[in-house]
Amino acid sequence: MIRKTRKITKMRGSRTCGGGCSKKRRGAGHRGGRGNAGSGKEKKQKSTWFQIHKPGHIGRYGFQRGEFLRSDQSGINVSAIEQHLAALTEEGCVEYDGTTPVIDVSQVGIRKVLGSGRLSKPMVIKAPMFSKNAKAKIEEAGGEAITL
Repeated sequence: MIRKTRKITKMRGSRTCGGGCSKKRRGAGHRGGRGNAGSGKEKKQKSTWFQIHKPGHIGRYGFQRGEFLRSDQSGINVSAIEQHLAALTEEGCVEYDGTTPVIDVSQVGIRKVLGSGRLSKPMVIKAPMFSKNAKAKIEEAGGEAITL
């Protein structure tokens, strides 16, 4: 039903303006919390209001710089290369120069060789990037680090 006059103008001068007991409309709980409280994803009191009036307010969108850097940098440790030498040979990444293996890790999609672990035998490793520790450990073992 449409009101001729607003309820608040009719109720001016009365103590509670039609709200029942004077204690009833106290605090932020009466308005469903302060600010954007209750605007979350699931079944909360203001979620439908936010979906209608502020679409795109909830959730992530756009370019996430950190995720791009993490997914782009695929690396392998020096010790892991030695452990998975047989698997790399099956992939066709390993050639032998006499007894020294020449490993091209970029064929498997690895962009950087990292320096965790130890090398027990000399190897020639080819990769787009090397960390300082990786280069030092490869050369310490008697091998060679070749940047592509």
